[in-house]
Amino acid sequence: MFSRHQRKAQVLFGLSDVLLTALAFEAAYQTRIWLAAFPSLPLLSFEREFYIVVPVKALLLGFAALVWLLLGRWLNVYERLDSAHPRVVLRDAFRQCALGGVAVVLFQFLLRLDLSRPFLALFLVYCWILLCLFRLNAGRMVGLIRREFGAPRVVMIVGTSENALRLGEALERSRPFGVELAGFFTAGRGLKDPPQEVRLGARYAVHPLEALGGVLRRRAIDEIIFAVDSSRLPELEDVFLECDEEGVRTRVLIDFFPHVNSEMYLDRLGTAPLLTFSAAPDDEIRLLLKRVTDCLLAAAGLVLLAPFMALIALLIRATSPGPAIFRQVRCGLNGRRFVFYKFLSMCENAEDLKAQVAHLNAKTTAFKIPNDPRLTPVGKFLRKFSIDEWPQLWNVLRGDMSLVGPRPAVPEEVEQYQRWQRRRLRMRPGLTCLWALAGRDALDFDTWMKLDMQYIDSWSLSLDWKILLRTIPRVLTGKGAH
Repeated sequence: MFSRHQRKAQVLFGLSDVLLTALAFEAAYQTRIWLAAFPSLPLLSFEREFYIVVPVKALLLGFAALVWLLLGRWLNVYERLDSAHPRVVLRDAFRQCALGGVAVVLFQFLLRLDLSRPFLALFLVYCWILLCLFRLNAGRMVGLIRREFGAPRVVMIVGTSENALRLGEALERSRPFGVELAGFFTAGRGLKDPPQEVRLGARYAVHPLEALGGVLRRRAIDEIIFAVDSSRLPELEDVFLECDEEGVRTRVLIDFFPHVNSEMYLDRLGTAPLLTFSAAPDDEIRLLLKRVTDCLLAAAGLVLLAPFMALIALLIRATSPGPAIFRQVRCGLNGRRFVFYKFLSMCENAEDLKAQVAHLNAKTTAFKIPNDPRLTPVGKFLRKFSIDEWPQLWNVLRGDMSLVGPRPAVPEEVEQYQRWQRRRLRMRPGLTCLWALAGRDALDFDTWMKLDMQYIDSWSLSLDWKILLRTIPRVLTGKGAH
C-alpha cells in the first residue's frame, strides 16, 4: 500500500475507534438500565437505579473516545491493523481497553462521580469485543471500501530490471487495496531484444516505450512508475512531458541514491523544487510539540524539585570542597557546544586524576568507570538514583537539551566517533533514551550508539512518552547505574 493510502487507513481506524467506543459506552449504559429493571434476576440483582445526566454523559463519552484514540496512537495500533496477526489484535485491544479503563476510573474519581462499577465493567468488555471484531476484519474492510467507493488505480511500470520486478511484486500485494498492475514498458526507446512479457504472480506484457501514447489512448492508466537506471532519466524527458500533457501521474523510483537512513520528500525554495533527504526527524510541528512538552515538564520539575535541590547543594558543600554544581562543555544538536550542568558527584580535582584512572575505563570511546574511585560518598548515592542529573532540567528549559534524546557527549568523545556514530548528533541530546531502558551504564559503547540510532529512526511523540514513563521506575530503583 502506498504511504498516502496507509495514512488514510490510519485515519479510518482512528475514527472507527471513536465510533466503537461510543457504541460500547451506550450499549453498556442501556444494559445497566435494563438490568436495574429486573431486580429479581438471579446473580444480577441491582437494587440501585442508575442514571447519568446528559452533560456528564457527554463529558464521559468524549473523554473515553479521546483516551481510546490517544492510546491507539501511543500503542501504534493503527499502523498494523490491516496486517496484524489475530493474537496481536487481541492483545493490543486488551491493553488499550485496560489502560483506557484506568483513565476513566481516575477521571470519574477526580470529578467525584459515583459511576456504577457494573457499568464500567460492561463498557470495557463491550469495547474490547467490538474493537476485536472490527480489527480482525480491518484488512478486508479497507480493501472493500476502496473497491466499492473508489475506482482501482491502474499502474504501469517503465523498466524491467530487478528493482522494477520487486516494485511489481509490491504492487501485486497492494491489489486488495485497489491497486492494479497493468503491465510494463521497456526502459528506453529502440532497445534490442526487449523481453516480451514479465512473469510475477501473473503474466504481464512488456510494451515498447514508443507505444506509450497508444497505450494511454487505448486504456485508462492512472499512474506510471519509472524504475530505470539514473543515467537514462535525461533521455526520458519527452516521456515525462507526454505523461504530464496526458494528465497521468508519474513517480520515479529513486533507490539509486545511496541514502540508507534518510526520509525523502519534495520541498520547494520559492518555485525551485528540491528533493530532500533527512537522516533525522525534521517534522517542524511534532518537534515543536516536543519542545513545548520539554519546557512545561522541565519548568514544573524545577519548581517542584527546587527545595530538594537546595538541600542537596548544601549537603555537597558540607561534605566535599568545591562548588555544588559541576559545569562541563558538551556537544548538543548538530555538534553545537553548550555548558552542561549537574550536581558535583566526584572529588574537586577529578579531571586532573583522569589520566591516573584511565586504565579502569570500561568503554571504548566514552569514559566510564564502574565504581569510580573519584566518586564522593554522597556522589555515589546521587549517581545511583540519577539525582546528579536534576540540574540538567535547566539545560532542557534553555533548549540545550531535551527530556528524551541521545546523551550529550564531550567534544573529546565526538572526535573519536566513527562516521556512522556522528548521526546521533542530529537529534537534540536528552536526559534519557532507549539505552536507559536497556541497561544504562552496563551497555557497551557500540550497543549504546545503535540504540541511539534506533531512537532517531523510529522517533515519535508517543515513543518519547513511553521512554519517560519506563525510565521512572528504573531511576527510582537505581537499576543499571554504576
